[in-house]
Amino acid sequence: MRTATVIFAAALLAGCATFSEDGGFGTVQRTVRERTGQDARWVRSEDDANSVRARTRELLARPLSADDAVQLALLNNPGLQATYAELGISEADLVQAGRGPNLRLHWLRTKIGNHVAKVEESFGFDLLGVLLMPMRQKMEARRFERVQAEVTAEVIRVAAETRKAWIQAVAAAETARYMVQVKEAAEAGSELARRMAAVGNWPKLNQMREQALYADAAVQLARAKHAVQAERDRLARLMGLWGEDLAFRLPERLPDLPSAPREGSELEARAMGQRLDVRAAKREAEWVAESLGLTKATRFVNALELGRARTKEGQDSFAYGYVIGIEIPIFDWGTARVARAEATYMQAAQRVAEAAINARSEVREAYGAYRTNFDLARHYRDEIVPLRKRISEEVLLRYNGMLTGVFELLADSREQVAAVNAYLGALRDFWIADVELQASLSGRAGGMAAKAPATVAPALGGRGH
Repeated sequence: MRTATVIFAAALLAGCATFSEDGGFGTVQRTVRERTGQDARWVRSEDDANSVRARTRELLARPLSADDAVQLALLNNPGLQATYAELGISEADLVQAGRGPNLRLHWLRTKIGNHVAKVEESFGFDLLGVLLMPMRQKMEARRFERVQAEVTAEVIRVAAETRKAWIQAVAAAETARYMVQVKEAAEAGSELARRMAAVGNWPKLNQMREQALYADAAVQLARAKHAVQAERDRLARLMGLWGEDLAFRLPERLPDLPSAPREGSELEARAMGQRLDVRAAKREAEWVAESLGLTKATRFVNALELGRARTKEGQDSFAYGYVIGIEIPIFDWGTARVARAEATYMQAAQRVAEAAINARSEVREAYGAYRTNFDLARHYRDEIVPLRKRISEEVLLRYNGMLTGVFELLADSREQVAAVNAYLGALRDFWIADVELQASLSGRAGGMAAKAPATVAPALGGRGH
């Protein structure tokens, strides 16, 4: 009994675990700061909420940059706050794994008439559960690391989506302003054609064509205005804004193209070292490997109890001793549990290979889109838009010299605005491709299923805890 007590006390001391001050969020914060340049905040108290609100008001007092929008999302997005709770759940499991099973008291009392016939009392604990505590705690520590990686990946995903939404919102507003110019030019042409046709100086067919151009421009402007509102709402959802905060301001234009594109030679190697989904898959495989070893170790004996007991019959004095409880493997020899654990491990190993292959492929695909959109935007900026501007200047000179008419001048104006709009679309697509490239280097968040594999539960379960 003294030996069992020593084992029990030593195991408890070795496996003692407590909650950390930040719930494991510090690791997430540091990685998010490195990858996005912004600070994540887990709101767990009234003081945290007040601090977040003050920071939100500070950012909303000025036109929002892309970094400001990302910062607001990391502070206010309710989905992220729900995701952060996964850390608390996983840490609770880790702390629980470091705490031993409770003692159990058994008491039996029988009577014959008014006389006590027999009294039995015993208390004990799950000895196997105590012995397995260090291994169980190690497994939960690995699982906690995996959850941290998954939470970090989800934060980075939301940051990337917010940055893309900001790009879409700014581009939509800029496009809508140019579409106003297109509509005004088409409206002027339509009205002039109507008046000229009314006095017989313009063919009816040409007048209807100008009217159709104006009608189409009005439709395009209506769609552009709707896109502005839709993109703003999408951005507001990601930033977690509502009510009066929806009146946030955005810049009038997107950033210019960088002077040169990124180099793509080392991107695959960087992705393999940085991808959070690859890291999470490795943690999962290690965790399942630990559970496989534990399942094999406990395939025959899945419950072992040891305790102190005393009994008494009638008026006799108490007799003292001990009680041992063990599961006898007559029908279940544990082969099914071991086979399930082995299959789960092979599945986890293949998931690691899949994550690595996907990571390399996604980086190559993202860089291809990035480089293509950079070249297209540069071509519009350096070739098409300047050419359209020179054409417009030449048409204006011809119009001033009475060598061309007003309708040709209006048509050229529409074409120039269309070229500028096409450049804006190419510039928008480039910045979105840039965000996608950065996201491919960090990895995409998987499902936040933080439950233990089914193979672990039978190995650690035992009876009574």
